[in-house]
Amino acid sequence: MLAMSKLDHPDHAIAQLADLFHLLGDATRLRIVLACLNQPTSVGDIAATLALSSSLVSHHLRLLRAARILKAERQGKQVFYSAADAHISILLATMFEHIAEPLTAMDAA
Repeated sequence: MLAMSKLDHPDHAIAQLADLFHLLGDATRLRIVLACLNQPTSVGDIAATLALSSSLVSHHLRLLRAARILKAERQGKQVFYSAADAHISILLATMFEHIAEPLTAMDAA
């Protein structure tokens, strides 16, 4: 396990990580990221899949791209979005594993 303490990470890195978790803490943005994990996905497809307006999806995509959570790739007239790198997929998979773990007696205390 990684040993983490404030001494290991400068304040600006801690602030960046807090911002990343804040962005992913919004259920709509998280659903958008999850929709882009398996394959590059267009704004229209994300909007249709999640029953959201294209303008709302575009707004969230701008924020997610600025935070380097998602990346965009133009193919002809369409733009497709996918995870910026494997770290995003691994982070989300790890957190889903964490919440799926059963509670133990120590967790309940």
